[in-house]
Parts: sequence; C-alpha cells; structure tokens
Amino acid sequence: MAMPLLLMRAMLRAGASFALMLVALMLVTFLIGKAAPIDPVIKVVGDRASAEAYQAAKVELGLDRPLPEQFLRYMGQVVRGDLGQSTSTGRPVVQDLATYFPATIELATAGILLGVLFGVPLGILAAHRHNQWVDQLLRMVCLFGYSVPVFWLGLVGLLVFYAKLGWVAGPGRLDDVYQYTLTAWSNFVLIDAWRAGNGEALRNALSHLALPAVLLGYFSLAYISRMTRAFFLEELGKEYVLAARVKGASEWHVLIRHVLPNVAAPLFTVISLSYAVLLEGAVLTETVFSWPGLGSYITSALFSADTSAVLGGTLLIGVCFVVLNSLTDLIGYLADPRARA
Repeated sequence: MAMPLLLMRAMLRAGASFALMLVALMLVTFLIGKAAPIDPVIKVVGDRASAEAYQAAKVELGLDRPLPEQFLRYMGQVVRGDLGQSTSTGRPVVQDLATYFPATIELATAGILLGVLFGVPLGILAAHRHNQWVDQLLRMVCLFGYSVPVFWLGLVGLLVFYAKLGWVAGPGRLDDVYQYTLTAWSNFVLIDAWRAGNGEALRNALSHLALPAVLLGYFSLAYISRMTRAFFLEELGKEYVLAARVKGASEWHVLIRHVLPNVAAPLFTVISLSYAVLLEGAVLTETVFSWPGLGSYITSALFSADTSAVLGGTLLIGVCFVVLNSLTDLIGYLADPRARA
C-alpha cells in the first residue's frame, strides 16, 4: 500500500477517534457540571434575588431547556471557544487558561525532557545488566521515585537547595524585579525573556524552573526507565536477537540497532502518556513551588466554587490527553508495520 494512502488512512482513523473522544469528553464535563452542588443561576443573580429575577436568569442561561438541548448548546459554545466567565477572576475562562496553561507547559516539558534524557538510557542499562547490582540499584531509585510523595520531595528540595545552599531560586516563576517588567508576549516566560533579549530575566527564570523541573523529571524518569527496561527485556528473549548475537554483533549494537527500533512505538506511547500526566498531575508541585500554572488555577477555582473555571480547566486537560493519544496512535500506526497489518 502506498505511503500517501497509508498516511491518509491513518489520519482519518486518528481524526475519527479524536472527534469521538472529544464528544465523550464534553459529555462528561457537562454531566459533572450538572451534578455539582452549585446553582449557576444563584452564582449570577445572587442568593437574595427575587423569584422573577431568578427565573429570568434561568431562561437567559438556557437552563429551562431539556438536557439534550442544553448539551448541544454547550457543545456549540465549546466549539466557538466560549467556556464561560470565571466568577473568581471576573475574566473569560479562555483568557485565564491562555494565561496559566503556558506555565504548566513549560514545567511539564522541562520535566519530560529530563525524564526521557535520563530514563531511556537508564532503562537500557538496567536491561543490559539484568539482575546485576546496577539493575538492582536502578530499580531501587525508581521505587523511591514512585513511593515518596511529590510534595515532600519539593519541600525538602526547597529547604536544601534554596534555603540552605542557595543554588536555585525560590518559589514562583520570576523574582518580583522581573515579574512586572517583562512583557508577557506569549505567557511563556523563557520565550518572552529570550525574545526581549533580557539575559538576566532568562537566567532567573531558569533558576526558578530548575528545582520543580528536576522533581517532575525524576517522577517521569522512574516510570519511563521502568517501562524501557521491561520492553527491552521482553525483546532480548526473541529469536532475532539470538541471530544477531550469533553473527557476532556486540551487545550494545544489538540493543541500539536491533532492539530499540522494535520498542520505539510502545516507548513513544509511554513517553506521551507520561507527558500528559505531567500536564494534569503537577498540582502538588505547582502548589509547593507557588507555580502559577493550570493546577494552581483549578485548585483556586475549586475552593471558590468557580464551576466554569473548573470545567474549563478539566476540559483543557482532557483535550491534551485526547490529542496526545491520537498523535501516539497515528505515529505508531505509521512507524510499526505490525500495526498496519
């Protein structure tokens, strides 16, 4: 089958899967909003409004219509980019997400890069030294990363590397001296500082990013290295590996040139899902480091019963999962002949 036809077929499959999952995601968030013990009408008119004002607002919001009609209206609003108004910030939820989400992307991207850069080689090394002391040590390191609470590691890291040693900057994304002087062009601090040619602000932003990024990188490293080790150990017992060894290939040649291409597709899936988890699971890290990201925004919205903000943030995280999952399926379908078969 020609590659353009394969590509078109894979894109159609990914597009259909994306559309179905997106509709299901909107249905889930819509039902969560309906099940929440918060009356959106009272949030608008207040608890002292008259019955006539309450009913008029209910009609204006379309809450007097049947649930299927309300859901279709909600889908139309989401497609148009209208996620409602945040009662805690007084701004459209879309505007808030555009402000807070880049901070989470910066942190999660730095964490996954560290996790991949160190996790994949360590997983390969553990498979190569299976059941030796190196393998046992790496398994203990991964177990520690799984077992220790993230917030505890964050507090210890701040105490040691910020308060005692002074190697990194403290909580937040920037010191106050740069926070109010750097123009927020993209809301990505590293990009904005680099675009402005402000080297001091860039170094300050990197110093603030270092500790939470290493913390999330260690968390993702533990999972990525463990899965890399499992994938390689599974492949090392197969006949094509034995054939390569019989031909005189070195062990590292077997691992890199023969085994790695065969585990690339599932390993990419693991990395993509780890990235998605970091995007939605950095709430505790953002809280400990006062990082103004999406996790902190959703947490604040929960405490203030800001339903629109909570549902908007939840929908955005769900869309990230759907997009990454669809891209993973598409790349795996194109890269792995077994998937096409």
